[in-house]
Amino acid sequence: MTETQTKVALTDAQFAHLGEGEVAYFRKVSTDELKGQFPGIVGIQPGTELWALFAANGQPILLADERERVLAGAMMNELTPVSIH
Repeated sequence: MTETQTKVALTDAQFAHLGEGEVAYFRKVSTDELKGQFPGIVGIQPGTELWALFAANGQPILLADERERVLAGAMMNELTPVSIH
């Protein structure tokens, strides 16, 4: 650590809310993986790949068939989108 860097200690609760309302992450997911996160998902062929947008805390926000739609959803909600793999 350099002289200009400062260590910041966060509680578990503070860490859980880090980026909340500011950052969202998106990634490609399969419908098989989504059943637990989107309990209302019905009528979609098993194994279908979609794009999902999640809040910083992991809460699902939206599903889309195109990456650009997920990015547009993030921008409409004034969230900074971050891609994860």
